[in-house]
Amino acid sequence: MSKILNKKRDSRKKRVRAKIFGTAQKPRVSVFKSNRNVLIQVIDDDTQKTIISVSKKNIEKSSPKKEEIFEKIGESLAAGLKSKKIGQAVLDRGQYKYHGSIKKIAEAMRKSGIRV
Repeated sequence: MSKILNKKRDSRKKRVRAKIFGTAQKPRVSVFKSNRNVLIQVIDDDTQKTIISVSKKNIEKSSPKKEEIFEKIGESLAAGLKSKKIGQAVLDRGQYKYHGSIKKIAEAMRKSGIRV
């Protein structure tokens, strides 16, 4: 069962990643999730450099709800993008479906004024 699931995830990751490319004005927001952490990188694919990176470890965990932690991640990422004078980004969700934590992060970025 796990081999089939991994094949589906890999094919989804390749399909999503093939359509997305980030530039200096519109960088790629790459998301990685593990069982305990969420890592987000803002990447300029032209120069192959990471502009900003945020993880769940960097955020204060004052609230016990996961949804609020993901919203804080999105807000801090948007604040970092605004400090670099970037107003747009492309979301690279990778192998993950657009729901739950990925959706909360993207919505928090949109609320903060970043077009995703």
